Parts: sequence; structure tokens; C-alpha cells
Amino acid sequence: MKTVAAERRRFGYRRIHIMLERQGIVMNQKKLRRLYREEKLQVRKRGGRKRALGTRRPMIAPGRTNERWSLDFVSDAFTDGRRFRVLAVVDDFTRECLALVADTSLSGARVARELDAILARRGRPRTIVSDNGTELTSMAILKWCQEGGVEWHYIAPGKPMQNGFVESFNGRFRDECLNETLFSTLTQARAAIDLWKEDYNQNRPHSALGNITPIEFAIKMALENRPHEARNETPDSPLNWREQGSQVTEREQEIVANAWALATGAHQILEALLIMLKKSGTSRELRLPGSREVDHQLGVRS
Repeated sequence: MKTVAAERRRFGYRRIHIMLERQGIVMNQKKLRRLYREEKLQVRKRGGRKRALGTRRPMIAPGRTNERWSLDFVSDAFTDGRRFRVLAVVDDFTRECLALVADTSLSGARVARELDAILARRGRPRTIVSDNGTELTSMAILKWCQEGGVEWHYIAPGKPMQNGFVESFNGRFRDECLNETLFSTLTQARAAIDLWKEDYNQNRPHSALGNITPIEFAIKMALENRPHEARNETPDSPLNWREQGSQVTEREQEIVANAWALATGAHQILEALLIMLKKSGTSRELRLPGSREVDHQLGVRS
């Protein structure tokens, strides 16, 4: 527990409990909380100015991957006082961090180039949400939206919670990465930020996703939402979704194809094992779903 708390100083006892369970250490959460308090590992809340509470309306969550992305900027400083900024891009459905671009200057044209790089590997979003910053209202972004056919939604001025998903992400990013590290150079900052981004997507449990990682949630949703007609196709059918006219992104195709290949490989191994068992006479009652070919090879009647 103390080792995990030292590595992730901004994790509370609930997330530490999840990380310990992943390592095979099972402990009652109440006992862990008692030990956590006795060791004085509580996370100290950072001070902040008081804000007036106004009327809040819940945001409508998107229903699939790439339905809505959120953009925002985070600012920080090097040890010598020079400032730099980080462009954060988040998928509001899977909570994946799609990009963290750190630089001393981020213009509208640079933002457009970074978005093109994300689109090349992930696919096109339906909507992008951002505030009214000068970089995001520039002619370069307006031209990019018109040419790419992407709807860009600007939140109301002074209403950051209309972009609450990326604002929440920015809080975690600043608390767990920027405030925990001193940066001397831009190269060092980029390396540390990239490491944190990979850890956030692949290892950090996300409470809004049922304490699984964003990558695990994306794979789970891709498998659940794949077209019904593809479930009874051949193992290479996910690769043919585009020809079938299905509305599935390239990334979803890749995820499902890899998962399908793994499942097919496991099924083939089990079939080979079943053949060996039947030939040796160990068991003639075992069956695998869809193993008629095995029975045919052995002359066993179904």
C-alpha cells in the first residue's frame, strides 16, 4: 500500500485498493482505509479560490466512440519561469486521452495539424467541443471544419462546465502530472507527459467507467456494439465491415479484428486438444461449440 501511495501520490484509498487487487493483494476496503489513515497517507486537498454556485444542468453523455471530442489548453511553467502550454484532446465517451501536445506556442494552424494526425489513426469525430479561445476560433480552425465536415460546438463564454469532460481530465492531469513534476526543458516535459498519457489510458482506473481503464472500456464497447450480422460471419468478417456499409471506425475494426483473432486462435487450440483426447480415448463426451469439423475428422456422430 505504501509503495503504491508513494508512486501515485494523488491516489486516494479507493484507487489504491483497486491497484492492490490487480496485484493479487485482496483486502477489505474498510481495513485498507484504517491502515491508510494510520499511515497518514491521505491526499491533501489543494487550495483554491471560492466560486459562486449557480444552476447546473447535467451534460448529455455521448453514446459511442468518436461521437464527441473535447479540446482545451492547460498552462504550466519551466523551472526558469518560461511558460508552455499543453493541448488536451479527450473522447467524451471512452474518456481516452487522444493527445497531449506540449509546446511554447500552439496556433490554430498547429491545432489543425494535430487534429489531422489524430484523425489519421482514429477516424473522424461527429462533434468537437471547445471554449472560445483565439486559437480555436481562428480562420485555420474554421477552414479545417468546413473541409473536413466536422461540427464544431463552442461553449457559452464563462461556462467551462459546458465542457466538463475535458475540464475534469485537466484537473486530474494537473494534479497527478504537472504539479508532481518540475520541468527544465520542453523535451523533458514532453517525455513525462507522454508517459503519463499512456499510464492514464492503459493503467489508471477510471471511476466513471466502473473502475476499468479507458482502453479496456473502448474494447468492451467495440465488442458489444459491433454489427449483429457480423457475429455469425467468418473470423475475418470484421475486416469487411467497411465493404458492408457499416458505420464503424477504422480503430473499432482494428480492435474487434484483433480480439476475434485471439478468440479464434484459442478455439483452434481447444479443438486440437479435443482431437488428442478423443484419439486417446480419454473422453468422448467433450464438445466445443461449432466443433463439427472435429467430429467429422474422428468419425464421431453428433
